[in-house]
Amino acid sequence: MDRQQQFLLYIFSCFSFLLLLSENTSVYGSSHHHHHHHHRHRHLFDFRPSKLFVFGDSYADTGNNRNSVASSWKVPYGITFPGKPAGRFSDGRVLTDFLAKSIGIKSPIPYRWRKVVGIEHWKNGMNFAYGGTGVFSTLVPEPNMTTQIDFFQDIIHEKFYSGSDLHSSVALVSVAGNDYSNYIATNGTTQGWQPFITKVVNQLVMNMKRIHGMGVKKVVVTALQPLGCLPRSTFTSSFQQCNGTENELVSFHNLLLQQAVIKLNNDTKDSTFVILDLYDAFMAVFKNKGEKPGSSKFENPLKPCCAGISTAYSCGSVDANGAKKYAVCDDPEAAFFWDTVHPTQEGWRAVYSALLQEL
Repeated sequence: MDRQQQFLLYIFSCFSFLLLLSENTSVYGSSHHHHHHHHRHRHLFDFRPSKLFVFGDSYADTGNNRNSVASSWKVPYGITFPGKPAGRFSDGRVLTDFLAKSIGIKSPIPYRWRKVVGIEHWKNGMNFAYGGTGVFSTLVPEPNMTTQIDFFQDIIHEKFYSGSDLHSSVALVSVAGNDYSNYIATNGTTQGWQPFITKVVNQLVMNMKRIHGMGVKKVVVTALQPLGCLPRSTFTSSFQQCNGTENELVSFHNLLLQQAVIKLNNDTKDSTFVILDLYDAFMAVFKNKGEKPGSSKFENPLKPCCAGISTAYSCGSVDANGAKKYAVCDDPEAAFFWDTVHPTQEGWRAVYSALLQEL
């Protein structure tokens, strides 16, 4: 038996044991079955949030990354919205934008642009997420989540947001797996996966408690999406099937997170912490055959719209002469994935509506 197989057996034995434990626990209590149709915001919160504070990575970043390094500032990013590259890792809107819209506020200003715009643009909250970052430092030289929360703390100390502002606010915390890409890139061992995942989730939970401790009323955290279904993993099967090994690791992360959130909510005697289950939402969208009226159906959901012409290039790559080395599909609205990691605007729309159905 090679190391890989041993590892798989080990992981599966851990999982089958853990799954037995977790079957009877649900993050969402039955109190969440409100009548959705009256209030757009009833689905997630029992109050009307006036501000959104955002922490995390490229699934939530709306323009913090530096222009020089990030693909989010290169053509063809942003072609659907706002029509040119504007710092989102997609052809258009991302998770933050859909959450803000469903709360009924404008997408919050990226932290990096706070000085460029008038103070009135701060009233919807602020986005501290930077593409490529994790709870720990990654290969991307941008502020990790601890530093992002430090920025938030500084802004509170400067009295830009009052206690009542914070008390009517929601935080979105996005963790889409950059810590794990970094673990692989820095030659982490197979045996080290389980302790490393545990370490990531523990840090994430500390971050969530810290944000709540600063006065934010509700903290919404993403469960990890199925990393094994991202085009960067599925290209080996011509975008036909997900990598089960990777998804098992993701399930372990999500299980630990779910258990931690149940415990936090028991401790705070209030369902302060909410999980947005991106794993189930992505899977529901992949499996959707278009039965549900109004839901998006993607012919080949695992295939990206924008890709490099060979593995040496990626979406947005140009050669030394400026000739483009990528191709974009005819209709980004018909694609779930924009590039090898990020959903399209239409993909996020479908994910968001699946999330609302879950909740």
